[in-house]
Amino acid sequence: MEKQEKQKIEALLSEYKKSLNTSDAKLAQSLYAKDGIFMPTEAPSAIGSENILKSYEYIFSQIQLNIEFFIEEIEVENDFAFATTSSEGTTLIRATGDTVPEANRELFVFEKVDDDWKIARYMFNKTSPQK
Repeated sequence: MEKQEKQKIEALLSEYKKSLNTSDAKLAQSLYAKDGIFMPTEAPSAIGSENILKSYEYIFSQIQLNIEFFIEEIEVENDFAFATTSSEGTTLIRATGDTVPEANRELFVFEKVDDDWKIARYMFNKTSPQK
């Protein structure tokens, strides 16, 4: 059973990666619990569906990501789970047209909502210094 739950979370993370690489704010929002919290690096937390959507819309208006996720750990306990991941790739800065390296480590907390896993909390930080 736990293996099946981990596979569902892996599928959710794959959809999340897709939302990032396609700049799809609505897809990203749909992966969160209604009371989810998105805690991006060097930016305010977005609490709840509407604010999460606005946050991703703003981010995607500024940058285009091209990243790969690496799942390091998934642990499941009843209706909650967490995952640690890392990601790397590139970011296109829309204002300048520059493409820069992107590397992060991430922490996801998931909640099972109506038999589906949703992101309850998500935060990340950069693993390489800004230049």
